[in-house]
Amino acid sequence: MIKDILSGYKSAMPSGVHTELRAQVNRNRTVGLMGGNIIKNDREDISGVSARSYKNGVYGFASMAELSDEAVKKVLKASLENADFLDTHIKKQREMFPAIASGKQFMDISMPDPEQKTYVDILRMLDDYISNRCPELIDRMLVANSNGVEKLLICSDGYDTHANITRSHIKFKLTAMGEKGNPVDLSGAFGGYGSMLDIANDMPSLYAKVDEIYERLMQKRNGVYPEAGVKTVVMGSTMAGILAHEAVGHTVEADLVIGGSVAGPYLGKQVASELVSLTDFANTAFGEQTPQPIYVDDEGTPAEDAEIIKNGILVGYMNNRESAQRFGVKPCGNARAWLFSDEPLIRMRNTLILPGKDKLEDIISSVDDGYYLLDYNNGQADTTGEFMFGICSGYEIKNGKLCRPILDTTISGVAFDMLKTVDMVSDTVNWTSSGTCGKKQPMPVGMGGPALRCKVMIGGR
Repeated sequence: MIKDILSGYKSAMPSGVHTELRAQVNRNRTVGLMGGNIIKNDREDISGVSARSYKNGVYGFASMAELSDEAVKKVLKASLENADFLDTHIKKQREMFPAIASGKQFMDISMPDPEQKTYVDILRMLDDYISNRCPELIDRMLVANSNGVEKLLICSDGYDTHANITRSHIKFKLTAMGEKGNPVDLSGAFGGYGSMLDIANDMPSLYAKVDEIYERLMQKRNGVYPEAGVKTVVMGSTMAGILAHEAVGHTVEADLVIGGSVAGPYLGKQVASELVSLTDFANTAFGEQTPQPIYVDDEGTPAEDAEIIKNGILVGYMNNRESAQRFGVKPCGNARAWLFSDEPLIRMRNTLILPGKDKLEDIISSVDDGYYLLDYNNGQADTTGEFMFGICSGYEIKNGKLCRPILDTTISGVAFDMLKTVDMVSDTVNWTSSGTCGKKQPMPVGMGGPALRCKVMIGGR
């Protein structure tokens, strides 16, 4: 646990300058097995302090890879000097941020940090299970990973916080020989918020996840390529999640909006079907904790839900304090930094398309000729909203029935155009949390959604 070496310096923060002091430790633990053999066994702690000062429209930043009083003094002094230097040369002469709520917010910081042997033991048990229950495999790869971020933040204006957010996952990739002699594979992930001990205490659920992926892989061996073209598809919750994050979420991050993203001209306009609403949740959704709960961001802003699309209308962006001032809105706590040496950027937290009123079985039965898309294995999107995702799991839909599995393919389109074709939305949602967003800094995020019926361009052979 980080010792509080920051609070005593709050009185030294100058007036007229927004100042953030942050002490941080990132704890990364990873073990990997391939074919039953250990191929990776890493345990890493990265720690240090940083200070950031905002004056007249410019930031000064400094950091040191050390947790000590001397380091705090040095980075605080350097950040103020850097802000003065930039102010002298850039001369933006902007007003100070509007005042926000102040106080303290402390999350549970007693997250267990099991020894590396725990990770090895869990993977050994899982590998034995797969070896005994999945006889048709030609290869298997397993990874146990936990990343924890403990932060102590003291601000001149805003909330002080001490939080420890840890997420842990088991990821696995299973490979079998296809009907035509070609290898086919499927991947799965299990876990979420918490330590590796939480997974160790729920091995039956992990085994059930493996069984599900193995069954789908056995079906995929006899898969067919889809027919290329614009098709009616049912996107499962995982696909809705990656769409919400990659193809929509990044276009509405205010720094990218200012940089010219497609969302800039569309504020207050229709960008999706009226059945589509999208929110970046802070810490709770539908009465439960989100996969990546943020209560105070790295600028000291209390985290609130950021409503992005409401009934098809683009109603807001994700902001930090600077962009919120520019757009004349209240910041909702979207400024996040990955390492102590990183400055906070505008980042997503838990981005979700909200549920609708349709049953999944009714959505599928409504499709005469189309596809049910379950999972992706890669993809990309840019600030124009154009996307392309690799599909690794799905099924044909013929006359309202699920039929043959499909082999790997792609979907592509423009997010705001595609979302306007959504005409059915399921009444249940699922989260995924094993991914990491790569916008300049890696960042754990949650994403998800309901099943959507829409039209999209799908690739063929």
